Amino acid sequence: MELRHPKPVDKAITLTQPLTVARWLWMPLLLFVVTRLGIMLIAYLAGPLIADGTAPLYHLRPPSNLLMDALGSRWDTGFYVSIAEEGYKFTGVPLPSVAFFPLLPLIMRALTPLVGDTLAAGLLISNTALLLAVILFYRLVADSWGEPVADRAVWYLLIFPTAFFGAAIYAESLFLLTAIGALYFARRRYWEIAALLGIAAGMTRLVGVIVIPMLLLEWLQQWRVVKGGKRPFLFTFLAPFSPLVGLGAFMVYLQLTFGDPLAFVHGAAAWGRVPQSPLITIAEIVQRPAEGWWSALLAGHIHLDNWIDFSMVLLFLALGISLLINKRWSSAAFVLLGTLIPFSSGLLMSQRRYVWVLFPAFILLAQWGQRPWLDKIITTLSLLGLALFTALFVNNYWVG
Repeated sequence: MELRHPKPVDKAITLTQPLTVARWLWMPLLLFVVTRLGIMLIAYLAGPLIADGTAPLYHLRPPSNLLMDALGSRWDTGFYVSIAEEGYKFTGVPLPSVAFFPLLPLIMRALTPLVGDTLAAGLLISNTALLLAVILFYRLVADSWGEPVADRAVWYLLIFPTAFFGAAIYAESLFLLTAIGALYFARRRYWEIAALLGIAAGMTRLVGVIVIPMLLLEWLQQWRVVKGGKRPFLFTFLAPFSPLVGLGAFMVYLQLTFGDPLAFVHGAAAWGRVPQSPLITIAEIVQRPAEGWWSALLAGHIHLDNWIDFSMVLLFLALGISLLINKRWSSAAFVLLGTLIPFSSGLLMSQRRYVWVLFPAFILLAQWGQRPWLDKIITTLSLLGLALFTALFVNNYWVG
């Protein structure tokens, strides 16, 4: 009888196999750690090196810990901390906190007894949510477009110029987790989990309603294209509308507490956010300065903040239209509505932060980034913007 010797095992393959198998875990984790360390380094160095801006009225506490202060005591972070500690305020205050949705401060309040500090709880929640979001994002992209595209999509998301908000006490990380998670589980036909995450998205930000058309188009796609001989159960048709439950719960609370279910809308008016046609906003920004464009540019009289935000709006509208042309209906709906709804609020302020959560746009950029020259341009511009905006933010300058 002929003896068959086992094939020699390549030790290199054996050692690297776990890395290949678990790439969906270690790659987003690695990118998360590298980018967060970079943000913390910039935040730590920028404090002593840049002259402080004027601290807002709702600056929270003296800087006993530079990093916690930089990422937990700036601008809107104060509202989330005060809501978690003291509850909502509507009347009798210049800037009502009811404009901020409840999921983040609710979790902060629940976690504070465990960590001993509300600010620390907020930072832990935001960073954990972002890590979970990019892991799900990686799997979502890799399943449809492959690992190289997933690598770039997560990278571009984490180095976007306003991605430092994901490390601060802002609701963007939670919204990314709930929106990405809802689509991820919907595509795997776990519509019950998608519905729960949809409810959470509706409690995170007003723009959570854009999850509705994204999930609805996904459901219709699954209904038309029978996969494995099975359609989704008919009752799961309600799952795409789950963000309305989260929004409705907040409105019920506002009615019971303040007698105004639309207090979040009326509270936002204190910032000048009122419904307005985007055409009016565009007309205002392109209005010719009295001294002329060239003279105003040389004199520094151009409102650069508005033009940065307007450029971001135009970029993401273009990406949304490209998704539409490519018949990626659910992604296009999410990006276009996620750009147009905030842009219709009468203010350009914060648009660069709002567009960061429109994750399907980063999938498209990652596909385009297969061209090395374009990948270098996206990476260079993003890193420069991220470093600049982080340094300004930690020094109390408004950047979104």
